Amino acid sequence: MFTIGDFARYGRVSPRMLRHYDAIGLLRPDRTDPATGYRLYGAAQLARLNRIIALKDLGFTLQQVGAVLDEQVGPEELRGMLRLRRAELAEAAAAATARPARVEARLRSIESEGHMPADDVVIKTVPAVRVAELTGTATSYQPEDIGPVIGPLYERLFPLLEGAGVRPTGPGIARYEDEPGGGGIVVHAGVTVSGPVGAVGDTGVRVVELPAFEAAAIVHRGAMDDVLPAAHTLARWLEANGYRSTGYAREVNLECPPDREQWVTELQEPVAKV
Repeated sequence: MFTIGDFARYGRVSPRMLRHYDAIGLLRPDRTDPATGYRLYGAAQLARLNRIIALKDLGFTLQQVGAVLDEQVGPEELRGMLRLRRAELAEAAAAATARPARVEARLRSIESEGHMPADDVVIKTVPAVRVAELTGTATSYQPEDIGPVIGPLYERLFPLLEGAGVRPTGPGIARYEDEPGGGGIVVHAGVTVSGPVGAVGDTGVRVVELPAFEAAAIVHRGAMDDVLPAAHTLARWLEANGYRSTGYAREVNLECPPDREQWVTELQEPVAKV
């Protein structure tokens, strides 16, 4: 029999870790001295400890390790767990490989502009969201053409929702797309809600479900009339970091005080790695 200290040395773990494994039922000592409370381990238990260490090294949680060791997981399920872990490791490796390119892009930006960029671009998963929205048509994507359309849409939207008893549950979300057949831009002025999908009475407001997507996001501070520099920064970042746009961008209104120069808006561009 081994004391906990000797068993820990043979197994290349700490006594503290062995006590934790005992507490959660993952690896109990072969015997506990009733007089002293000392834990004693048998040599055969080293095999189970080695399996625990090996499965942990693959990235499994202790709960998953226990299920595997106690044969609560069948071969097919174990293969599925290993395939999932392989995919997670591949994704992590790809992210690590892409990081030097982002560092290089940041260095080039600092060297060209002479200072640290104030606007950071991040890649993130945007969850699905439900919005109530009104739509209109603009002649182009230029701010001077979008502003006169989207402003009145929002001015109409909130009173209509209040009259219908629908309360916003999150930020405003504006989005744009080419009009079918060309010739114009469809402007969607929306706000996050939790109501059912469909028409809101006879108000002209519709509740739609916007799908989740992978986005490159940048925060713009100021009036939307001045959004183009942020949009251009985002476009340059995509090119420098090996991403391409896969659809239409969204504008998420994070803060909209009366002074438009104090607005905070996140631009979310759906992207994929080139």
